[in-house]
Amino acid sequence: MTDAFPPQAAANTCSPIQQPGSDVAATRWLAVGSLLALMALCMAWELWLAPLRSGGTWLFLKALPLAFAVVGLLKRRMYTYRWLSLLVWLYFTEGVVRAWGDPAPGRWLAMGEIALCVLLFIACAAHVRLRQRAAKAAAPQSGAMPS
Repeated sequence: MTDAFPPQAAANTCSPIQQPGSDVAATRWLAVGSLLALMALCMAWELWLAPLRSGGTWLFLKALPLAFAVVGLLKRRMYTYRWLSLLVWLYFTEGVVRAWGDPAPGRWLAMGEIALCVLLFIACAAHVRLRQRAAKAAAPQSGAMPS
């Protein structure tokens, strides 16, 4: 008798985080892409496209809190997905207020911000839900001893 695991046991020992499904990977890349697009929009909006004052404003620094989330998303940290899904509502609120009160160029940018915020929230929420579902599915398998 040997101590080696049978080939099918090796597949059961991988965690869902190490071997993400295609749906989990898709939500991850959707979250990263929408986050980077939101950061680019926030900076371009306040520096060049439609700043509150001519020449740009310091309001472009609103993209800085989003920059802290990029590393966490790329490292698949569940905590980052959770707090980002809450933080994004501040940007959503700003987009709604500015879509209501800004003139035409800023209004369209605000609507883009709203769309990116909704997309980012959906991606984060779906990612968390799919990872939790995969962890629950893998939990009974990880406790079983191979025969």
